[in-house]
Amino acid sequence: MNRRKKIVTKFNSRDKRANAKLHKSNKPAYVSKAERERLALLAEEQADTAVSDEA
Repeated sequence: MNRRKKIVTKFNSRDKRANAKLHKSNKPAYVSKAERERLALLAEEQADTAVSDEA
């Protein structure tokens, strides 16, 4: 019984991992606080250059 159980659990865990890879999460990727700040500064600079180009 133990040998059969080990084999079955081995295959079940393999199936579980394969199934998990198929169903990816819809959660957005983590962006660090420093990266968010850097992106905000870049967006602000681009907005400033766009406003100065229009004038």
